Amino acid sequence: MAQRHLDPTQPAATAPPPHPTSASTGTGTSASTSATARGDAGAGPRADADTDALVGYLRAQATEFLRALRRHRESGTGAGAAPATGPATGAGTGPGARKGAGTAAGTGTHAGAATRTGTGTHAGANGTYGGPDRAAPPADDVDAARALRRAARRISATLHTFQPLLDADWAEEMRPELAWLSGTLAMEHAYASRLERLLQALHRLSGSTAFPAPRPVGRSTVTTTVPPAVPAAAHPASANRSNLTVGAAKAGALLDRQLTLARTRAHSTALQALGSSRFHAVADKVALLASEVPLSSTGRGAAAAPRPDAAPVDLRPLATAAQDRLTDAVAALPLVTAGSPYNAEALVHGLSPDPAPHPQDAPWHQVRLLLRLHRYALEALAGAAAGDVDADDGVDVRLLAAGEALNRHRDAAEAAAAAAQAARTPRIAPATAYALGVLHADQRHEVEAARYAFQHSWRKEPIRLP
Repeated sequence: MAQRHLDPTQPAATAPPPHPTSASTGTGTSASTSATARGDAGAGPRADADTDALVGYLRAQATEFLRALRRHRESGTGAGAAPATGPATGAGTGPGARKGAGTAAGTGTHAGAATRTGTGTHAGANGTYGGPDRAAPPADDVDAARALRRAARRISATLHTFQPLLDADWAEEMRPELAWLSGTLAMEHAYASRLERLLQALHRLSGSTAFPAPRPVGRSTVTTTVPPAVPAAAHPASANRSNLTVGAAKAGALLDRQLTLARTRAHSTALQALGSSRFHAVADKVALLASEVPLSSTGRGAAAAPRPDAAPVDLRPLATAAQDRLTDAVAALPLVTAGSPYNAEALVHGLSPDPAPHPQDAPWHQVRLLLRLHRYALEALAGAAAGDVDADDGVDVRLLAAGEALNRHRDAAEAAAAAAQAARTPRIAPATAYALGVLHADQRHEVEAARYAFQHSWRKEPIRLP
């Protein structure tokens, strides 16, 4: 099931003109709902949160993007990719760039779709896959792809939040391309994680271990650890449990077939994207960004500071505008209802025949994207290093907990939709349909639990240290 890119902007009187953005803006966290708590949200901004800080943050993220791209290419050489030998500096691509020979800063794409996988049939362009005997991907390959998406999300979010200080045409051209790249690379991992989540839920609900293990696809896989079988005495026999156990194995096999097929197609699409001219153009622009950040007339005047008495442009009003949009979106959520456990709000319209996602989930997904924008704005203000894995240490734990709760909300909502889609398969056995219905209800309960956790984290008072 394809991911949807939502527009995380909301009209605000104090905010700059809204611009659409996409779900590629990364993992998010939140601020407080009250005006007093707003000043305490997240890490404190630097005293010199001006255009120079913005330029430094964007250049650091661009450098991290190129470094991750190089690691991704190097980890793929064992699969038959041509080594990249691009120039050490510069913005252009080297000879044979359309086959992954290299891009600026010597990063190079790991391989084109044709040079690395032929026509992509190994990755499942026509629904085939590598088979269970294929080796798991190198950990560095997975980490490099994650770092690539991480840097792309942060660049895209920063271009959105601080667009008045950047060249408007360049920013409008870059953001959709970064959204495309991040979304394309995220699809395969999303399908694999969804399958793992659903199989584990089926095991938990039925106590059966007769589920197929997730099959490796192309260059990535997710290993599902199946818990040991529970003795029969631990689960007294009942008609409902017996029925679920009978249908659970078939439901797991059906989900495995559908999600693995979607995953193989996503893998093939990612390989083709990484070998396309469109990706090379994005890599070239990011390489230029690592050396020079295109600023608007306002940003250039602040950076140049031609007069000693010229006041630098402060980034904090723009970051505050993003926080205000977040606060307004959260205020529209039913937090009072979500504050009561087992409120069954997430199960409303659970039997609707409409295959579209639950309308009530959309505002929560919108808040999740706004949380990401807010967090990355705080990173830019604080001057967080691009490659620092401990960058979250300076963020309020309330923000991290709220972001994790909304991530669980999204995962559970998408898993429930996948179970409902599988239940619509024609001519499946009644026991299989029943198991999928129980699985759908279980995931909607997870949605409700995630909303409760978010409400609890959002309204928690910050802890002040002496």
